[in-house]
Amino acid sequence: MRTLKPILTFLRPFVDRMPLLANGYRRWRDRRLLHQTPVMTPFGFRLVGHAEMQAGRFEPAETVLIRELLAATDILLNVGANIGYYCCHARQLGRTVLAFEPMPTNLEYLRRNLAANRWSEDVEIFPLAASNRSGEIEIFGGATGASLIQGWAGTPAHYVTRVQCATLDDTVADRLAGRRVLVVMDIEGAELWALQGARRLLRSRPQPVWVVEISVGEHQPAGCIVNPHLAATFAIFWDLGYEAWTATATPRRVTPAEVAAIAGGGPDTLGTHNFLFRPSPVA
Repeated sequence: MRTLKPILTFLRPFVDRMPLLANGYRRWRDRRLLHQTPVMTPFGFRLVGHAEMQAGRFEPAETVLIRELLAATDILLNVGANIGYYCCHARQLGRTVLAFEPMPTNLEYLRRNLAANRWSEDVEIFPLAASNRSGEIEIFGGATGASLIQGWAGTPAHYVTRVQCATLDDTVADRLAGRRVLVVMDIEGAELWALQGARRLLRSRPQPVWVVEISVGEHQPAGCIVNPHLAATFAIFWDLGYEAWTATATPRRVTPAEVAAIAGGGPDTLGTHNFLFRPSPVA
């Protein structure tokens, strides 16, 4: 593959002018590791598809935090499960997994990684995008960057797949009531829509703990400097009695005033795009 890389780099500007060819190349690129031999990770499970995940270097602070949270959890609800990295952590720790992943190629990786570890029980896969409605929706891009937001991370508009979408309330909220749930959500800019479709889940007792990726300025479509849904996304949690913390090696509390200042055009003082939302002790 190393010998091909300079050639592919040279050809890319020409390929991008031909949408069908470009989309075919991208889909080949996204699937090319699917049949590699699974690699044993430092965490004790096997994985195909992502070198940083295989080596234990992917989101190190978040991985430590999520493994700690899983210790006090019955069920992992992984929204935007991708190839199943956090699903594998949960199963390796003996937790039940519900995984939402709409992209066909990602689903192939997810199923391959579960099979590589012989995990066929206590795991359920929903081939759906979590949103605020049920039906069909367009998703742009692929691999770890697939997004419901057109123009996300510079993805061409023609690199698009139609997928099914549903709300978390309609699909899983009722069955999770009374269980200790950790929600890990990484859906590339579409967090607000998913949360709008999860009001009942957010209010359930006990309230779930959430780890959510929320981009502040990164990957926004052309013309957007700051995530236009930043304040509204945090507000959903605060309005329901959650605390917001940075999901970093040294977590710190995030306040409404800080988020309002950033959303209003101030500097990004958060220092991360991953956040922990947990029920307030008085909620």
